[in-house]
Amino acid sequence: MSQNSRYGHTPAGQDTQRGTNLFSRLTSWISESFSSAPKVGVDALPVRVHGREFARTAVAPVGIKGFDQTLIGSIGTLLICGLIMVYSASIAMPDNPHTAQFSQTHYLFRHAISLVIGFVVALLAFQIPMDVWEKYAPHIFVGSLVLLVLVLVPFIGKGVNGARRWIAFGVMNFQPSELAKLGVLLYASNYMVRKMDVKEKFFASVAPMSIAVGLAGFLLLYEPDMGAFMVIAVIAMGILFLGGVNARMFFLIALVLVCAFALMIYFSDWRRERIFAYLDPWSEKYSLGKGYQLSHSLIALGRGEIFGVGLGGSVEKLHWLPEAHTDFLLAVIGEEFGFVGVFTIIALFMWLTRRIMYIGRQAIAMDRVFSGLVAQGVGVWMGFQAFINMGVNLGALPTKGLTLPLMSFGGSAILLNLIALAIVLRVDYENRLLMHGGRL
Repeated sequence: MSQNSRYGHTPAGQDTQRGTNLFSRLTSWISESFSSAPKVGVDALPVRVHGREFARTAVAPVGIKGFDQTLIGSIGTLLICGLIMVYSASIAMPDNPHTAQFSQTHYLFRHAISLVIGFVVALLAFQIPMDVWEKYAPHIFVGSLVLLVLVLVPFIGKGVNGARRWIAFGVMNFQPSELAKLGVLLYASNYMVRKMDVKEKFFASVAPMSIAVGLAGFLLLYEPDMGAFMVIAVIAMGILFLGGVNARMFFLIALVLVCAFALMIYFSDWRRERIFAYLDPWSEKYSLGKGYQLSHSLIALGRGEIFGVGLGGSVEKLHWLPEAHTDFLLAVIGEEFGFVGVFTIIALFMWLTRRIMYIGRQAIAMDRVFSGLVAQGVGVWMGFQAFINMGVNLGALPTKGLTLPLMSFGGSAILLNLIALAIVLRVDYENRLLMHGGRL
């Protein structure tokens, strides 16, 4: 017996060999644990055994992702950016005599509460199957019309700056026009499914839908809220077009709507003045009046140049640019983050709209027409409203009171945006479930 063995010691070569074996076993175990491929063996492969028999194939579980991860990422990014920029754009509000009673975090706190409420309600909306949304679509539309009537009642509706658009609900001022967007979207999708067999006939397919949208538009113009009416009209037209309405009918409806909006502008002095101010916002007549917001929005964007002046460094938000935390939030983003910041926001909205439209096309390809039209209607809603808001901020379109979806301050807008996106995620979830052989 050697001296090392007598005192319980092992040679250095054996220690090295044992360490190498232990390390190789540990490496093998880690690689097997994190590998997505199934173990390969005789019992797991469909190969011949002894020339005649076949081994059974092991059943591998199929992982189903419940929703589009990139869509969730873009929504979350826009919400976080919106929360930060609402705080940045409203931090100087206490210096204004009209809002001196509010603290610096007043709008940040209210926006955060709206996000929490929106997340909770959106989570509940995601649990509702699309069959239920389809069943109750007409009821939701009628309910939105009832609220549009109630907001015009003096002791119920809340008026601000000559417009009566809100109903006070304690922690949130609810805007029925936001619910009307969702109501028209669901109703139009349900209507196209029901009228699929007569979609080539104008009066049988288009006329009833036009009456419904016209009624909602009449109530919205009485508030007045022409911006919301434009969004609702575009949503309804988009769903009619995507639903397969005859192209000649579609362009006829589009022509009628363009003429209607032109007549509204022509016979309304203050709307006509907005168009003239848009055409020449720097003139002495409009620079301190109708063109004031647009001119200061352009100044903010010009100061930002390529990379901006930095977060919190905006000068225009210091009571020069009205509604900096709502309608003109993009101008503050442009001033503080420059062209890079504005381009990033535009790219995020383009990606968001693209993914939503893809989910809708996927549902229609699976013969789920209502779900597909709803998803694509949400894409039209988000894309068009973001386009109008960005166009106004950049001076490409006349000034219009439309917020930037998911980002601008506004409780009811955030709430309905999140509900609409939760419905899109539900459509995507059901698509994936059906593609993997599941049942709804």
